Amino acid sequence: MERDSERGGRLTRRDSVKYGGAVLGGGLLAGCAGETGAGTSPTAADTTEPTGESTTTGDGSYAVTMAPVGEVTFDWVPERWIAYDGGYADMGVALGQASGMTGIGGADRYYTDVYDELPGVSLERDRIEANPEVRTKEQFYELDNDVHLYDPGMLINWFDWDQSDVDEIAGNVAPFVGNLIFRRSDDWHDYRYYTLYQAFEKIAEVFQERERYEAFKQLHDEFIAEIRTRLPPADERPDVFLTFEGTTEPETFSPYRLTDEGTSKKQWRDLGVTDALAGTDIENLSTTNRGELDYETLLEIDPDVLLIRGHERKTASEFRDTVLAFMEDHAVASELAAVRNGRVYRGGYLNQGPIHNLFLTERAAKQLFPEEFGDVAGDDELFDRGRVADIVNGEV
Repeated sequence: MERDSERGGRLTRRDSVKYGGAVLGGGLLAGCAGETGAGTSPTAADTTEPTGESTTTGDGSYAVTMAPVGEVTFDWVPERWIAYDGGYADMGVALGQASGMTGIGGADRYYTDVYDELPGVSLERDRIEANPEVRTKEQFYELDNDVHLYDPGMLINWFDWDQSDVDEIAGNVAPFVGNLIFRRSDDWHDYRYYTLYQAFEKIAEVFQERERYEAFKQLHDEFIAEIRTRLPPADERPDVFLTFEGTTEPETFSPYRLTDEGTSKKQWRDLGVTDALAGTDIENLSTTNRGELDYETLLEIDPDVLLIRGHERKTASEFRDTVLAFMEDHAVASELAAVRNGRVYRGGYLNQGPIHNLFLTERAAKQLFPEEFGDVAGDDELFDRGRVADIVNGEV
């Protein structure tokens, strides 16, 4: 391709991957021995500190290893890239790579308004809007990226790709590096999962941005530690029911389990809240479980706090004036303790990266503990926006 000829005759990405990089063929999604399977408890791999930098060679190339693809060799740092979801897109932005993002796999769940609060941090939304659902081989060829931050298992199980399609794009366009981490309830995901910061570290290796990653991790660890010093005792924290229902007049709800170690529930785990579904046989929402609960079932659970996903384009006030107002006027919903006490809130992003997570944890702390952290619609800031912006802008 034309862009390859501009690279001064170096070995192209296509050649690098095809002959010396990622494991192609039938073993691509086989996973690695000893890695965490779907539905299992987190192992040491999920809870240990950073897993180390990428492997470099004498010729300047380097390798990054991440399940399910395995080892991928890069001969130069990727310039053009794409992510399937907002979590991996946010990782790229956090690492100072926003200018190279060419599109996304699902723009409807990528929330970029938080960047407006970070001085000097911006994203060319026109690119996202021009390529908001990149999921076909033709689109991958057309965009001609240097790396695809996609879990190929998701492409196979959600969008009817075959293994041969994955191999073709990895060999002819660019490698895949990514792992679906926002939940851990899909039967097909029988290879290792990663925590948010373990996955973030892998993406930092891809872009050779170790310093930015380390700065973010330090900021995050300090922030969470400070929040936890201000939490009430565990027996005084509310139990919460996390669900999805995107309509403004909800009648049924898709359940999430906080015991699922997916990254989409990270803020609730960090705040040490109790899952209202604990002790029930209600399963987590997944590819195969699409069950929904009605208000009568919710009354049996009767959580202290009800968190509803699917309304992230609304402000806190807009959510209260629509969803909560409907529930307050509903004959059965109005009997719920959470509704009576006005403790029904937006449930946070399904896909969150490191920048998202800071904002969502701040918001969750206010939702659950307003007496300590301030009203969710207030101006109290629990982390330093300027410091985040400095890291993104390379002032580490």
